Amino acid sequence: MCENGVLLFQQVPMVEMDGMRLVQSRAILNYIAAKYNLYGKDLKERVLIDMYVEGTTDLMDLVIFYPFLPANDQEKRLKLIIERATNRYFPVFEKVLREHGEDFLVGNQLSFADVHLLQTIFEVEELMATVLAYFPMLQAFKWRISNIPTVKKFLSGGQRKPRTTAEFVKVVKAIYQFD
Repeated sequence: MCENGVLLFQQVPMVEMDGMRLVQSRAILNYIAAKYNLYGKDLKERVLIDMYVEGTTDLMDLVIFYPFLPANDQEKRLKLIIERATNRYFPVFEKVLREHGEDFLVGNQLSFADVHLLQTIFEVEELMATVLAYFPMLQAFKWRISNIPTVKKFLSGGQRKPRTTAEFVKVVKAIYQFD
């Protein structure tokens, strides 16, 4: 525990919920997903959700650090992001949606995997707006999930993380002392 006993590993994120202080991103997300019935109905669905979330996380890791790279490395990273999205990750999800034959990635209801994929699509589209051009199942998925009333309300309420600005990058670099 940290000095005041709040942050278990002396780092964020931390969420206070149900009388607990939850730390570590995956633990927090898995708890919330289970609590709100977004984590499948059985062990088989949960492992599929975990696999799909880990896949989108791999792609998101490339995207998240993109704004913090030196300008001369950003072009190379952007090419890598688009290459991986269009040749590795998005084809998998296109196939999963086609073969599953449901509106969702797993089972027949919204799961954490659907939300995570939607967020990943948004993030990659911010870098290349036409990235879904050859993925009709993902285009339909994006529209369908975005129009679920609770998701639509969240998205229209401006609650989605704002784009990374140059000022934010400057602040983060100063905090972590890297260039």
